Amino acid sequence: MNTPLILVTGATGKSGSRVVARLRALGTPVRAASRTGEHPFDWTDSSTWDAALDGVRGLYLVQLNGSRLVRPFLDRALRHGVRRVVLASGRGLDDPDFIKGSGAVREAALDSEAAVRDSGLEWTIIRPGWLAQVFTEGIYADAVRAGELRLSAGDGAAGFLDADDVAAVVVAALTADGHTGQTYELSGPSAVTLTEVATTLSETIGRTVRYVPLSRREYITELVEQGVPATDAEAFANVAESLSLGKDAYVSDGVRRALGRAPRTFAEAIQEVRPFDS
Repeated sequence: MNTPLILVTGATGKSGSRVVARLRALGTPVRAASRTGEHPFDWTDSSTWDAALDGVRGLYLVQLNGSRLVRPFLDRALRHGVRRVVLASGRGLDDPDFIKGSGAVREAALDSEAAVRDSGLEWTIIRPGWLAQVFTEGIYADAVRAGELRLSAGDGAAGFLDADDVAAVVVAALTADGHTGQTYELSGPSAVTLTEVATTLSETIGRTVRYVPLSRREYITELVEQGVPATDAEAFANVAESLSLGKDAYVSDGVRRALGRAPRTFAEAIQEVRPFDS
């Protein structure tokens, strides 16, 4: 598809920023939209939607967790002549017990997927799992800098996924044929434990990183002592618990199906962080 302009929402995020960079490297016109980025866009302020959609033919939608805004946004997009959409969803949506206490978020995400499938657009849905970059530029980067990953995740493992692989799949779905009607579950090539994560991080950044398994109560207590609201601490503990139960340890074939190659390993995904900034 010859796309004159593609709108990327969440353009300052881990996947969105990489999608923008890849599209621009291809010479594809991009509107990078976010609350604080190049083009003002706020999911909760519909007055920002029309300007973001003006002249757009392709969309990468990074939805607002727990909201049901994708459906009305797609209605607006159709009126603007949008033809193709890629929706970022999440792994585990088919399992109501994937993450404890996530029922409302899961139902909203399923509604977003249904809205995309019912939209009449050329659609693709991606369901990425844990990103490897959470340890280098995300919520656990400070813990890595401090030398300790303290989580209530037991000896669980996850198929940590390279954010660059996510971006490559999104760009392929937006710019090439053969992806319409596909739902791609994305993971790395193998499940990696947090002990293995810590070892690989140590080898990559040149400083010792240890994984310290905590009980659920210890983890919540530490988060609250750091200033995290108790409800948020419970939610973080629920996510960690999904790791301890092995919920995200299965390997998906989405990267290979979309790109015709294997996903990058955890070690490959974090190579770019050396030397790790202090």
